[in-house]
Amino acid sequence: MTLEDRQQTTRPAYTAEIVIVLLLSLGQSAVYAIVSLTAKLTADRPLAQQTATLNPTQSARPYLDLTYQLLGIFFALVPVALALYLLMRDRISPTRELGIDYRRPAFDLSWGFGLAAGIGLPGLLLVWAALQLGINAQIVPSGLQPYWWAVPVLILSALQNSILEEVIVVGYLITRLRTTRLSIAAIVAISAVLRGSYHLYQGFGGFIGNAVMGVVFALFFLRTKRVMPLIVAHALLDICAFVGYQLLPDSWLSWLTV
Repeated sequence: MTLEDRQQTTRPAYTAEIVIVLLLSLGQSAVYAIVSLTAKLTADRPLAQQTATLNPTQSARPYLDLTYQLLGIFFALVPVALALYLLMRDRISPTRELGIDYRRPAFDLSWGFGLAAGIGLPGLLLVWAALQLGINAQIVPSGLQPYWWAVPVLILSALQNSILEEVIVVGYLITRLRTTRLSIAAIVAISAVLRGSYHLYQGFGGFIGNAVMGVVFALFFLRTKRVMPLIVAHALLDICAFVGYQLLPDSWLSWLTV
């Protein structure tokens, strides 16, 4: 059997696999985000006067809330394990072909910090502009009470987000899509639109900003075959947003959301 025959044989199976993995993870989030945005747009208040909370509290009881937060972080990473298992089953090494390892720390950290800096400030300006235009909700990066465990949990949440999104939306999805006859442009577009879609609960600004980020990250992965710098960059962005919001004085926060 030729390579083309094998690709034709496995393509339907890969399509089903991709759909299942996404529906168990970020595809499911995208569906809920669309419903959430629809609810906001049909509410009796303008979108810009509504809020989107990224790390909401789960219980008024501190240690029950902590338990819920940790369980949520753990189970959100299960689809990552599934995706990596499916790739390894087909003899696709996460270390060699996805660059999920610690062999190049200087490269990963330098590019991670560079990507975070290059995306972070323009992203903040875009969200601010979208809020002024009325096409985005006010983003609340943390709804946690100031318990002793709030900052560590927010850091763990940031790491979970970065691992989940970059492994699934970049490493796994692009690797699988490259076995199809889709063009590189189409693969990048699918990855970017998916990334934007599960941020729609924030509004249209969140969609646009994350879709642009998705294009940059997808192209970076196609060029370098490394997911680690993307995980570093995403984690830095989320840690700064989550922890910064938790620790900034209320007077600063009120000014940021004007």
